[in-house]
Amino acid sequence: MRMSDMIEDFIKELFSEDEDFIEIQRNDLAEHFKCVPSQINYVIATRFNPSQGYYVESKRGGGGHIKIKKVNITKSNYLMHAINSIGNKLTSQEVDIFISNFLSENIISETEAKLLKVATSDNVLTVPQEYKDLLRANIFKNMLVNLVED
Repeated sequence: MRMSDMIEDFIKELFSEDEDFIEIQRNDLAEHFKCVPSQINYVIATRFNPSQGYYVESKRGGGGHIKIKKVNITKSNYLMHAINSIGNKLTSQEVDIFISNFLSENIISETEAKLLKVATSDNVLTVPQEYKDLLRANIFKNMLVNLVED
């Protein structure tokens, strides 16, 4: 298991069922894992961001106080949160990350994942390269809107 995966798992275990946020000290966590604080920053930036259902507040100084808040995860909330976090452009790699996160949180089915992937693949987007990421973002967001339950 990679160090980043171990740090991510450790942070996720800190969340209890009745609390939707945790507060950690970057330096304490780095010391615990015997790594540099920038490794903690990397994990938080890549594994605890809005597209994955988290908000992060970071305060400098004093060992780097970090508050991580879990977004209330219902299927509709999760999808709307994802839709709102998508900008005007979306790469196929970003689509893969979203789909992977949706599957790990049981937000979508395997069939829905396949449809999202196929509909936004470069093979289907037969427009000039400079327009693919724009079109992909529009298609992906519109498909997600249709998965939101009332």
